[in-house]
Amino acid sequence: MKDGIHPKYVDCVVTCGCGNTFKTRSTKPKIMVEVCSKCHPFFTGSVKFVDAAGRVDKFNKKFLGTYGKGKKEKVEAPKA
Repeated sequence: MKDGIHPKYVDCVVTCGCGNTFKTRSTKPKIMVEVCSKCHPFFTGSVKFVDAAGRVDKFNKKFLGTYGKGKKEKVEAPKA
């Protein structure tokens, strides 16, 4: 490695938006984050699952069950 071209690797304090702080090492002495393991829904167990059946029903209602089916050709009545 060349001397003088790499940033310093120093102790760092990471601060979350919820107020949680922890120490690590980085090239920056202070890092601000919005979400950490103390407040993220995956780690806290407050994950909410989306109802997929509701999405399918909404889609079918929007297209009235015609999505993916070819357009019907108009059949003209024979002229007399």
